[in-house]
Amino acid sequence: MLEIIETILGGGVVVYPTETLYAVGCDATNPAAARRVVEIKAREGMKPLPILVGSMHMLEMVAVEVSDEVIRLAELFWPGPLSILVQSLETLAPAVRDEHGFTSVRWTPHPLATRLCREVGAPLVCTSANFSGQPPAATPTALNPALLDLVDESLLDRPWPAGGDPSTLVRPLEDGSVQILRPGAVSVQLLESKGFKVG
Repeated sequence: MLEIIETILGGGVVVYPTETLYAVGCDATNPAAARRVVEIKAREGMKPLPILVGSMHMLEMVAVEVSDEVIRLAELFWPGPLSILVQSLETLAPAVRDEHGFTSVRWTPHPLATRLCREVGAPLVCTSANFSGQPPAATPTALNPALLDLVDESLLDRPWPAGGDPSTLVRPLEDGSVQILRPGAVSVQLLESKGFKVG
């Protein structure tokens, strides 16, 4: 774990586990490292990289304003596989922000990923550890060796990801409803059961 932390702090790119899938990532405030993640994955340049945090407090390191709607979603579903679209701070790497300055963020319940965030003291880029267009990986043996050769370190210790659907991405709206931008592990029914109108 110490080597992974030092690699991230030094501007490196790593593979690490989340609650659903393995991720490839880096310090989300490091522009050069984030660009490298895009290059490693051969990802579309205009598609922003998602990020994760290791606590509710770290959300203040990501969002320009933590609205009541964001707080409500986070308190109900975090830590967990719900990614929330927020207006992001300019201190984040350009590769994690879209053309309007938004980024998606979640607090993962995976203990190793959470520890990485807290030890590094910054949000982490968290995009699936696969080449674009190829299937994501939930076990070490499913990781593409060619991708592992391109990163600086890999954290393959247990607990491994649980697999299943990726995180659901939502955009909170001012009227208290949410818009689903990408379906995933948190269902429409679960959102509605918590009192959210899904637009």
